Amino acid sequence: MPGLTIGDDLPNLEVETTNGKMKLHDYVGDSYTILFSHPGDFTPVCTTELGMMAAYANKFAERGVKLLGLSCDDVHSHKEWIKDIEAYNKGHKVTYPIIADSKRELIKQLNMVDPEETDSSGHKVPSRALHIVGPDKKIRLSFLYPATTGRNMDEVVRVVDSLQKAAKHKIATPANWKQGEPVVISPNVSTEQAKEMFPQGFDTANLPSGKSYLRFTNV
Repeated sequence: MPGLTIGDDLPNLEVETTNGKMKLHDYVGDSYTILFSHPGDFTPVCTTELGMMAAYANKFAERGVKLLGLSCDDVHSHKEWIKDIEAYNKGHKVTYPIIADSKRELIKQLNMVDPEETDSSGHKVPSRALHIVGPDKKIRLSFLYPATTGRNMDEVVRVVDSLQKAAKHKIATPANWKQGEPVVISPNVSTEQAKEMFPQGFDTANLPSGKSYLRFTNV
């Protein structure tokens, strides 16, 4: 499928949003940014998702993460829709910008087109795509959901924590990992290097192979 994937550069597109015109690179700046698309304004699942993003905005801000939505309607429609989102979600304010893409050009360039879903006019709509962009303007992680499945914001927070921790230390996060739990040391770190890099110590799993590649530590 054409478009963005992990490791690609985010194109520096000029976009029109509910907060005015901007270039994507200027908005990202030196921060992590979550760019997430929605099939359309005034639709049920999208309303719950944007509301939940607003409710989680402080959690993302604590991690230095910006939010940027996208939907295939114009800015006026977005602003009217925001009133519904805030009313449904108990008043959590939508302060992050939402990109307008009424011509459906941006969703193609950003790999956010749903291959099956269309609107009432038969036009393609965005999938529930989510890209986490690093301060280097590269795609660090991508989720791609069908239009019929809403995203889990706890999982978005979890993967942000994982990405930021892995960027700071030579570690990876194991299955079902949550913030505060042990992480695994990268396999390209030797035992001697691990002793220097992780003075707090680490535990090596005793495996039938006898190989000492599964090493847990806390960072």
